[in-house]
Amino acid sequence: MNKIKYALLFVLLWLVVVCGGIAVAQDSDAPAPPPIPVNIQTLDQLLKEVQRSITIEGKIDQDRERVFTRNRNDQQRLLTDQRNARIRQEQRSDRLKDQYDTNEAALADLSELLRERMGNLGEMFGVVRQVAGDTRGTLENSLTSSQVSGDRLDFLADLAQRKALPTIPELEALWYEIQREIVESGRVVTYEAPVREPGGEMTPARTVTRVGVFNAVSDGEFLVWDALSANPSLAELKRQPARRYRGMASDLEDAEPGTFESMAIDPTRGVLLSRVVEAPTLGERIDQGGLIGYVIIVIGLIGLALAMYRWMRLSVASRGIKRQLKADAPDADNPLGRVMMVYTENPQADLDTLELKLDEVILKETAPLEKGLSTLKTMYVVAPLMGLLGTVTGMIETFQMITLFGTGDPKTMAGGISMALVTTVLGLTVAIPLTFLHSLLYSRAQELIRILEEQSAGIVAMIAERR
Repeated sequence: MNKIKYALLFVLLWLVVVCGGIAVAQDSDAPAPPPIPVNIQTLDQLLKEVQRSITIEGKIDQDRERVFTRNRNDQQRLLTDQRNARIRQEQRSDRLKDQYDTNEAALADLSELLRERMGNLGEMFGVVRQVAGDTRGTLENSLTSSQVSGDRLDFLADLAQRKALPTIPELEALWYEIQREIVESGRVVTYEAPVREPGGEMTPARTVTRVGVFNAVSDGEFLVWDALSANPSLAELKRQPARRYRGMASDLEDAEPGTFESMAIDPTRGVLLSRVVEAPTLGERIDQGGLIGYVIIVIGLIGLALAMYRWMRLSVASRGIKRQLKADAPDADNPLGRVMMVYTENPQADLDTLELKLDEVILKETAPLEKGLSTLKTMYVVAPLMGLLGTVTGMIETFQMITLFGTGDPKTMAGGISMALVTTVLGLTVAIPLTFLHSLLYSRAQELIRILEEQSAGIVAMIAERR
């Protein structure tokens, strides 16, 4: 009985192992075995079932072996394919590397050949870039830009920064722009263009007359090309040159085609014109002299008025003396007549008394003739001294500015230097004509006094002969 129990226990263990193997087999590609019936009652039934299970397990093992063999063959084939693919890629890599080395060598040879064949072409490219840049700078500041489209500046800027060789059409375009600027520099043309007023307002269109690349005028006013503003355009000068130049501009604008008119041009393309309009006027020059300058001017005006007055008085006296020389009877309206009246009023006086009376009258008539000449002399002496005073004052102011601000900015010293120079000029300007007028008036007065003395001496001599 015990043997039967041990036999059943062994069979059960074996079934557990078989069932575990069947469960593992189900995870593979092999078909699953049929389930074991659980209604086994006798040992014969168990034995038959075990035998059937053994047969089924054998088939399952055979199926598993076939699947494994098939998968193994497939894996070997895949491995062989991958190895062959790797070999082909390695061979392709070797071919590409050889081709790369060959191309590198060919590229080096071609680059050397290119450098040899370019020769002066590379230098020409540098010259083209430089010329394009210089031409752009010239055209940007040229008056012709107010008439010609600004696309040419963009083209020249691109050509000046180009890294590649320019094409033949681009070289021809560069030549054309240079040639057009040369042609326009010799033309006088009239066209419509926007103009910025001195106050900043923009006039959409005004008639502009351009004289080459030197000057542009509109309505008798000179214009400049403002290339530094955000919107480059013609701008009217805030301060115009002298009236005679504006008259030339008006005559040029009104001239008929084919006629000739005189016109002042600026060969520096606006630089000289800007300097001319910045030059101070006569009033500004005088104002630079300060208080001393105005004092010198007042002295000059007073001296000029005095000289004119004395010239008129001497002229009246001279005409009266000339009339008296031609008359027989003495006239009290002129100095010579009053001298001659001394004899007519004292016919019986002795010679010494008459001579003394004549000297007295001559002295009396000499003072009015020489009146004001000493004052005029003082003025022409004081005027340059005042100028010297202004010079010293201006230099003191200049040295004060140097002490405070140094010599870095010449404008800080300009005020004192201007005062020194202007007062010197004003002093000499006043002194020179006053000196000349004083000399002229003094000579005229001495001439009249000499006539009086000659006539007095003649009267004395005539009386002496009679007695």
